[in-house]
Amino acid sequence: MFLVFSYKSQYFCSVKKKVGFTKMHGAGNDYIYVNTLLYSVPNPEEAAIAWSDRHKGIGSDGLVLIGASPIPEADFSMRIFNADGSEAMMCGNASRCIGKYLYERALTTQTQIRLLTRSGIKVLELHVSDGVVERVTVDMGEPQLENTMQFLPDGGLEQGTFVSMGNPHYVIFTDDIDQVGGTGRALEYHPAFPQRCNIEFARIEGNGMIRTRVWERGSGITQACGTGACATAVAASLTGRAERHSQIVMDGGTLDIEWRESDNHVYMTGPAAFVFDGEITAP
Repeated sequence: MFLVFSYKSQYFCSVKKKVGFTKMHGAGNDYIYVNTLLYSVPNPEEAAIAWSDRHKGIGSDGLVLIGASPIPEADFSMRIFNADGSEAMMCGNASRCIGKYLYERALTTQTQIRLLTRSGIKVLELHVSDGVVERVTVDMGEPQLENTMQFLPDGGLEQGTFVSMGNPHYVIFTDDIDQVGGTGRALEYHPAFPQRCNIEFARIEGNGMIRTRVWERGSGITQACGTGACATAVAASLTGRAERHSQIVMDGGTLDIEWRESDNHVYMTGPAAFVFDGEITAP
């Protein structure tokens, strides 16, 4: 008599889940957006590094998670991770893209959205035409000026103005804005900025136009930076280089920035665009 035994493998195969994503950009500042109401990203820091790789991943300036708000004062929430996996406090371009995503993907019918970020609640005003969000205005709140300072050249730190828009920015007004790569990389880690810093190189063009290039903390050179555009406009006004309403011309497009006297808030208006949708394996 032959006995036949049934065996089950004691080796377990870990099946990684697919995550749906949407690639979007605001003035060329591109991020990977994941709706966490539908998909979970348990290791966002790791995912941001892997997926942002422009040769081996999707390619982006970072990862943005769209979620429900844990508090009633906001409608939705945003978490943003830079390409190096570090978590950012806020991103103006990403918040505009989220407004477009939420409205055009039918997650809301509201044209005013309260978005919870790590730097507080930001109010998005959607400019809609025939069901399409053409532009978004973001109330970026008041610039944090109590610690605003101008550094003189010392130990490799070029003269500039420090302004916080919920995250730190150091704005250098110069004709040589193309030094963004070498100088920006060095200044991000300067001892004056213990939490590292975003670095802007700005040139006054006249008629309210300011040409700006940016080195983003954790991402390097980016096509645009919303909070950086706001910081540049505020720094230009503070130092008498411009009025309170400026057009910030960045590598990827132009952002309209108004520092209103009525409430001391900075308002940023600009475009947002879909690039493509896809699926990727979670790390």
